[in-house]
Amino acid sequence: MKKQQRENAIVFCAPEKCLGCHSCELSCAVAHGGCDLFAAAARGLTLRPRNRVVGAAGVTMPVQCRQCEDAPCAFACPTGAIQQKDGLVAIREKNCVGCKVCVMVCPFGAISVKAESDSAPDGRTNHGVARKCDLCADTGREQPACIEACPTKAISLVDLDELRQSLLEARVAELAQSHRYLTQRRLKS
Repeated sequence: MKKQQRENAIVFCAPEKCLGCHSCELSCAVAHGGCDLFAAAARGLTLRPRNRVVGAAGVTMPVQCRQCEDAPCAFACPTGAIQQKDGLVAIREKNCVGCKVCVMVCPFGAISVKAESDSAPDGRTNHGVARKCDLCADTGREQPACIEACPTKAISLVDLDELRQSLLEARVAELAQSHRYLTQRRLKS
């Protein structure tokens, strides 16, 4: 029997807790920037986050890759630069040609194509490469930087198997409480 692969974990934000402070964006940009904020400022580097805080309909929260199980960006990428790898949807930047097909098909608007560095276009290319949340996979962190940086703990990494189990246990507890109530009510009648 074939062993079932676990679903990809996702970064989840509780919108009622989000302040819209952009700490998650800043921490993401620094985590992927290769240096701290002060060094980047001193060198004149542009740090780019892989998430984006968006406000709409009175709610503010970060938008980042949902690590889709059946990722449309991976199917659409003409160079095969986007693939499922170790529980996340990963971009092999060296294979990306910056065509923006992934940007067009992402249902969450979580992918951007920007110049790889602060270098000016050379007339042949803008050096654009697709970027998205990679759960800080190659930063040496135990958990994504945005989770650590959120002052209200609105952001968390959700293992969908664990979430499903918690929801099942909560429903069983509700059913058990209802059953006890109905049993006691019948005894009193």
